[in-house]
Amino acid sequence: MIKGLFRFVGRLFHYVWVWLDAVRRTVFNLVFLLLIGAVIAFIWRPTPEFPDGAVLVLRPAGALVEQARIEDPLELFRPAGTRVSQTSLRNLLDAVNAAREDERIQGMVIETDGLSAASLSKLSELRQAIEGFKESGKPVLARGERFTQGQYYLASVADEVHLSADGFVLLRGLARYVSYFRNALDTLGVKVHVFRVGEYKSFSEPFTRSDMSEEDRASTRDLLEGLWGVFRQDIAANRGLEAEALDHYIMDFGAALNASGGDAARAALAAGLVDRFSTRDEWRVLLRQRFGASGDDNGAAGADDEGEADEGYRSVSVSRYLAEIRSAPVHPDRVAVLVAQGGIVDGSGAPGSVGGDSLVRLIREAREDEAVKALVIRIDSPGGSAWASELIRRELEITRATGKPVIASMSSTAASGGYWIAAGASEIWAHPLSLTGSIGIFAMIPEFSEPLARLGVTVDGVSTGPLAGAFDPRRPMEPLAAEAMQIAIDHGYKRFIDTVARARNMSARDVDFVARGQVWTGEAASKLGLVDHLGGLDEAIVAAAERANLRFYDVVWPESRLSPRDLLMQRLGEMAAARGWFGAAEGVTGTSSALAVLVGTLQRDAEALLQWNDPQHLYTHCLCEGP
Repeated sequence: MIKGLFRFVGRLFHYVWVWLDAVRRTVFNLVFLLLIGAVIAFIWRPTPEFPDGAVLVLRPAGALVEQARIEDPLELFRPAGTRVSQTSLRNLLDAVNAAREDERIQGMVIETDGLSAASLSKLSELRQAIEGFKESGKPVLARGERFTQGQYYLASVADEVHLSADGFVLLRGLARYVSYFRNALDTLGVKVHVFRVGEYKSFSEPFTRSDMSEEDRASTRDLLEGLWGVFRQDIAANRGLEAEALDHYIMDFGAALNASGGDAARAALAAGLVDRFSTRDEWRVLLRQRFGASGDDNGAAGADDEGEADEGYRSVSVSRYLAEIRSAPVHPDRVAVLVAQGGIVDGSGAPGSVGGDSLVRLIREAREDEAVKALVIRIDSPGGSAWASELIRRELEITRATGKPVIASMSSTAASGGYWIAAGASEIWAHPLSLTGSIGIFAMIPEFSEPLARLGVTVDGVSTGPLAGAFDPRRPMEPLAAEAMQIAIDHGYKRFIDTVARARNMSARDVDFVARGQVWTGEAASKLGLVDHLGGLDEAIVAAAERANLRFYDVVWPESRLSPRDLLMQRLGEMAAARGWFGAAEGVTGTSSALAVLVGTLQRDAEALLQWNDPQHLYTHCLCEGP
């Protein structure tokens, strides 16, 4: 009886505990759902319209990219200095182009302090859009606490450029320096077997040489001089300077500093690079005087997207402005723009890379979508997996065969595998400062037999054929395997040449003459027959619409399907940016410490190598991402 009583009490406590635990979890979940509901209700509250007569504020933060990655809003709570922001070039172009004809916008303000990385071609494309904005007669003002080279290239397009009295304008020129690991690998006893075609295919040289080859040096010099020539011409034209005067400031900066008593800001003013000095408070007063003060009585613009609270003048940020003007597609006909940004890899690919399978899936979906009448592939890639590049090119070719036009638009870099993709298009557009070409192929296979032997590790075994285990990095490479690999590389190069020859209606001999791994600017490539037209993304979209005989259409940007979590993170990030809850420029500066540059470079190179996953170990990649 006592045992039965204990058993009954035990069961009673068990059921009570289960009930209490269920109540606890239910209450906790209800509280959590109420909290989420409150957050969502706060996020989705109506956004006030911006006032008439506002100025559009451009504050690009972090790196200027074709397609910004999804940023976890929790990253916003990290300490300053750990956040890496990205700004979408597409968003800036859409806002600037729309504001040109918008009577509610009376001018533009550019503040460059948060911009940390941007290629010349992207900045040039943005500058061209701002030039079009200026043609409407609306003023453009720019300011920076200091100007790095890229920041100043953007700011110099303005009608009036302001600089902090303690700032500087640092124009250093262009350079490309590569780390070479041959001596380190020899010290460790690591061998890297390289198979390639093309004396200009320099991507493998850091692992096989201790210095730059003469072919790479000559090619790099030509590229940099071409890019630098456009850079200095643009600045001289906007600032009303003689090119020689600009050269004097750049080439003899020490003399310019001496003439101004060591004051870098006054040296820039004397050289005509800036118009006047202003502190932050003086800048805000000036903008209020020029464009009118904001306030509750006239519909203050509130916080702007790059993080500063309303500063008292009538303004609207890019995010706020785009939220106002963008709407769901209304036209039955559409032009789809697909972005291929980053290294090309086999499979789906990680964020920041071009996954062959994932991009092929997007192309197929666009082809099968009856509303999509034309396709633009926007390429910003130095290449990568030859296998994945061919998969993407073939899918574009299939799309063309169905009657849908396919236009390739080259961003900063569309070289090697990036050019292989472009060969699948009906028409290729490139910016004059794009880097393209690098038609070549290579393979690299490491061997660690010597360092393992030094450690006392030996490798032995049996095989059923001469190629079985031939590429095991623990063993010396078999001569037969090396011969087979070079034959495969030669065949891959011939296939690359033949593919380009068919796409460009050229002979294989003519393609080989401009190939062999050479990298060209978009302007040079157009003269060599590798590119059809010079122009930016907008021109490529218009060309696609014209080929499809579209007069009215919407432009859509299909992306890979996101998980519910990623969709929520994306929406939260967009709302946080639009409301200026967090300073996007926080932790992002135009300059970095020397140690940060070194560590960042090594980390970037290591991450790129880890992405190499071509099933045949064949790669079409150039060491040529745009400066």
